[in-house]
Amino acid sequence: MPIKLHSRTMPRVPVLIACWPGMGHVGIGAASYLRHKLGGTLLAEIDVTPYLLPDAITVENGIGRIPDPPRQHIYYVKEPSLLVFEGDAQVAGEGGIRSATELLDLAKQCGVGTIYTGAAFAIPMSYRHPSKVFGAATDENLKATFPRLGVEPLSEGRISGLNGLLLGLAKSRGISAACFLATMPQYAVETPNPKASKAIIRVFEQILNTSVDMTELDERIQEADQLMGEFESRVAAAIEALRREALAKSEGPGQSEGEPEERPEPYQLMEHIERLFEEAQKDRSKIQLLKDELDRWGLFHLYEDRFLDLFAKHKGR
Repeated sequence: MPIKLHSRTMPRVPVLIACWPGMGHVGIGAASYLRHKLGGTLLAEIDVTPYLLPDAITVENGIGRIPDPPRQHIYYVKEPSLLVFEGDAQVAGEGGIRSATELLDLAKQCGVGTIYTGAAFAIPMSYRHPSKVFGAATDENLKATFPRLGVEPLSEGRISGLNGLLLGLAKSRGISAACFLATMPQYAVETPNPKASKAIIRVFEQILNTSVDMTELDERIQEADQLMGEFESRVAAAIEALRREALAKSEGPGQSEGEPEERPEPYQLMEHIERLFEEAQKDRSKIQLLKDELDRWGLFHLYEDRFLDLFAKHKGR
């Protein structure tokens, strides 16, 4: 049986919050923290083993084995009454549809009328900027609640993965659904972003008419901001060094005076570099372009380890 129950009785709840890992672990970070602080207990788990087709094995000390399937846990929170789903990974393809269907079957049994998901909205921004929350709903009534929640409707775009798929499947089952996306720096999509997770939790607090202790999350935010601040400062120093070099050349013998070309903000340059890394990971021919840009901006020493990892990844394919 795909769903394993850990309780003899099924609770009646109005809301389901469902999240998976993604950029910045924003959604899963919000769901996990909220569930922990509200005292959620394990209600059920979805066994995705029948839906998975492993394409590799895990090797440890020369011994290979099929990797363990990702865990898909459903928790029950008594007050306020809700279910929280936390998936270890987003199962793709038919497996994703089947596991989402199992989750919706359980939600129906529990009387869920509204489903919410959470995710990141990566944009060119600094860690210093506040995280804004955008939203997309499956019906006008749910969308009408966004203003009081401080959520801005997403004007256009797409929501990929199970965060979007679950909304579409829920609508076909007559369940209202919405996804909240919190903005975070594009350059840090591989790093957990607790500030964006907190922004989504604040929205959930209003929906559930509750409050949670943010002390632990604020500590994580402070640590994350310090790391991103140090990196932005190092990039800013590299930009400033180039500016001074260009200024010195413009004031040298035989050179026309004037300010050097305008330099981008650190987060803008870092977002540009991130896009080049993404392209290089997909297309080996773009690696040289990435190297040239890193050298042009004097940033290779900051990205050297990650750059060299590109060759290891291509070699392993």
